[in-house]
Amino acid sequence: MEPIRKEALSLRNKGIENFQKQNFTTAFNQFNKSKKLYEVIKDSANIGYINIQIASIQQTNGDYYGSKETLTEALTFCKKNSPYTAAINNLMGIAEKELALYDEAILYYKESANIFTGLDKNLPLSNIAAVYIFQKKYDKTIAILESILKQKLIDQKSEAFNKSRITDNLGYAYFKKGEDEKGFRLMNEALELRKEIKDTYGSIESYLHLADYYSKKDLRKSDENAMEAYKISTQLNSVDERLEALQILISNDNSSQVPKYTQKYFSLNDSIIKVRNNFKNKSAKIKYDAQKEKDENEKLRLEKAENLLSLQKAKYQRIVFGIIFVFLVVLITILIRYFRNKNKAIKVKTSYETETRIAKKIHDELANDVYNVIAFAESQPLAKENTKENLLQKLDDIYSRVRGISKENDSIETGADFTKSIKEMLSAYSTNQQNVLISNLESIQWETIDDIKKITVARILQELMVNMKKHSQASLVVIKFESTQNAVLINYNDNGKGGEKSSLVKSGLKNMESRIQAVKGSIEFETELNKGFKAKIILPK
Repeated sequence: MEPIRKEALSLRNKGIENFQKQNFTTAFNQFNKSKKLYEVIKDSANIGYINIQIASIQQTNGDYYGSKETLTEALTFCKKNSPYTAAINNLMGIAEKELALYDEAILYYKESANIFTGLDKNLPLSNIAAVYIFQKKYDKTIAILESILKQKLIDQKSEAFNKSRITDNLGYAYFKKGEDEKGFRLMNEALELRKEIKDTYGSIESYLHLADYYSKKDLRKSDENAMEAYKISTQLNSVDERLEALQILISNDNSSQVPKYTQKYFSLNDSIIKVRNNFKNKSAKIKYDAQKEKDENEKLRLEKAENLLSLQKAKYQRIVFGIIFVFLVVLITILIRYFRNKNKAIKVKTSYETETRIAKKIHDELANDVYNVIAFAESQPLAKENTKENLLQKLDDIYSRVRGISKENDSIETGADFTKSIKEMLSAYSTNQQNVLISNLESIQWETIDDIKKITVARILQELMVNMKKHSQASLVVIKFESTQNAVLINYNDNGKGGEKSSLVKSGLKNMESRIQAVKGSIEFETELNKGFKAKIILPK
């Protein structure tokens, strides 16, 4: 912000310098650029001050409407009842006076006088008095100006310029009122004071007032004063006063030069219109260019901010994505370990239950049978044919049982002969008393299913058949296979004696649940006493 403030101050000071040198276009340009910079740093005080200077330049060049717009803008940046606000109201009064809106001008001057303090009040008050002259309210003019002149401070050297201006206007008011002698004396006194303090510009007004005074008494002297006003205003390039001087010379019609004066008047008037229009165009272009530059700078600033925001956003996105990625990697690792451990635990549990079941079978079924055979052999004479055959039959039963246990826990074919091995295993339980029906086994695309899942299916079906053989006493078993997009469905039904559902846990059926859960599947049992047994298996593909 500091570099911007320094540049704005430098441009403002250059504008003031050129304004004092009457380089109004250059000053206008510098003030306008300075104002745009002060707008960036939001320096209201300097924005208000610069607008006042710009309005003064506009009035000097005859752009009174433009000055009113600038002054209205300046008000928004100035504190209420501040010296800047007083100056704005005074300049608004001048603009209204030049536009012949005298009542409006007086209102602005009064507002300015209410804000100013001390000698500063004299400026808007004397301006009110000048407007009263245009309104031919000479008594009001005289009252105001006489009151100002009575102030002791008015005689100080610093106020000499104001005193000469006030004295001249007072004399002119007396003259217009009809008090010619007093008016003439005051106007002459003002002219001498202006010559003494070298107020060349102010002397133009004195010569014009005296030319008006002599126009009713001595046309030669009127022409002399008008010509003097014309020369000085030409020297100072004061166009309005040159026109007023030419008007008096033309109106007096007391010289052979009147046609020449008339031609000069129209030529000068046309030039004024062109110059003022040119200034308006220049000031409008300066404002346009400055606004365009500001808009472009703002656009560049916004683009830069958007680019920076995009870069920051991309950076934050990368950070967020990185965090999410790391989080997901950690989460996935944890989940993999969790499910591996869980599967491992399930497998361990399944293996333990299988081993326990095998041990229990060996103990409950084979151990007792072997013991009975040993007891039988010890107590019976083996030489007898019937005893020998009976012993052999018992040994054959034990062998069959061992083969059954071995078969239950033997390896499962998971390759191309999977359906064949399942059929053979299920058909082995079909006898004259028990009929096993298998439906849609071949319709399942078993080659797309994991080997572990195939083994699980085989073991569960095997355990269902063993359970049926030992407990159900069913005469008919129906096993139906179905396939969906995501799973294989197996429905088991038998017409055995069934039992209470609450007693299922006590049987070996809980082992089936462990097996199916290990491969993310599910199994549901349904049974009632004397109403058979049902199982529904869902195996995800």
